[in-house]
Amino acid sequence: MGWTRKRLANLVWMLLVVTLSGAVGACAGKPAATAQKAESARTNASEFDADRAFAHVQQMVSWGPRPVGSEAHQKTQAYIIEQLRQYKIEVEEDRFIGQTPKGNWPMMNIIGKLKGRTKEVILIGSHYDTKLFTDIRFVGANDGGSSTGAVLEIARVLSQRPEPERPHVWFVFFDGEEAVVEWSPTDSRYGSRHLVERWEKDGTLRQIRALILLDMIGDKDLAIQRDGYSTRSLVDVIWQTARELGYGQHFTSDLGFIDDDHVPFLQKGVPAVDLIDFNYGLLNRYWHTEHDTLDKLSPQSLKIVGDVVIRALPTIEAMPMRTQ
Repeated sequence: MGWTRKRLANLVWMLLVVTLSGAVGACAGKPAATAQKAESARTNASEFDADRAFAHVQQMVSWGPRPVGSEAHQKTQAYIIEQLRQYKIEVEEDRFIGQTPKGNWPMMNIIGKLKGRTKEVILIGSHYDTKLFTDIRFVGANDGGSSTGAVLEIARVLSQRPEPERPHVWFVFFDGEEAVVEWSPTDSRYGSRHLVERWEKDGTLRQIRALILLDMIGDKDLAIQRDGYSTRSLVDVIWQTARELGYGQHFTSDLGFIDDDHVPFLQKGVPAVDLIDFNYGLLNRYWHTEHDTLDKLSPQSLKIVGDVVIRALPTIEAMPMRTQ
């Protein structure tokens, strides 16, 4: 995710916090409504297991930093593939060479293909790499870890449903999302840029109905902002689903513009939405620091996002296809 874009998102967030503080205060003192929402969430929640999802994150973090080419990076690749195969999901290893400022680096997107009732495909994605730092130990518990754990658990849940009862979903674990040196159009999002180009050439891109991208969704104080780049209709579906599940307080009206793995798909006309909480610690102070650790996360945050994504899939499946 781009530093410039993220700084803009933070600025917008801070301005909106000031203007919305009165509204938040006005909502206080309504325990009955809060209890009703909590009961709705318990009633309508999916089979998403928060502890299972969090265990995936713990495993990845236990190996240490996961920059491209590292031992931890390779262990994470093997782990993702192993989990998908345990769920009886077809696995494709999309190997490619990323042309970075530090030379050509071997990278690999991992795609888990789960057949469903339609030909069109919904993508659910996350990046699993961490940014390379030489001066700090950056394990990316939230940035790359939380979303990868959540997508693996969503994959498990959907794999247990009969094929006629689920949409056609591919789970995409992007490699090389982080910049090798400094974020730019050519030094970032290596995996998503490669995959979009490949799928455009071979015709696969025409089969993609939508991309739901998860990133930094594990914060204990979960507050997912609306991304201004994301497809408005998808944003509306996700936010409405969150309200229906009683999770509306975690999907805010704050607006940011986040340069992430969904942007290459948007540029090719694929509807996409980025679910990201880019207020990780006060003024986002944990992002890309040694403080992005497990103790800052909550398994319940992973479940909130997982429940919303799973519940929203039938509506997204029924939405009109893009015309581009």
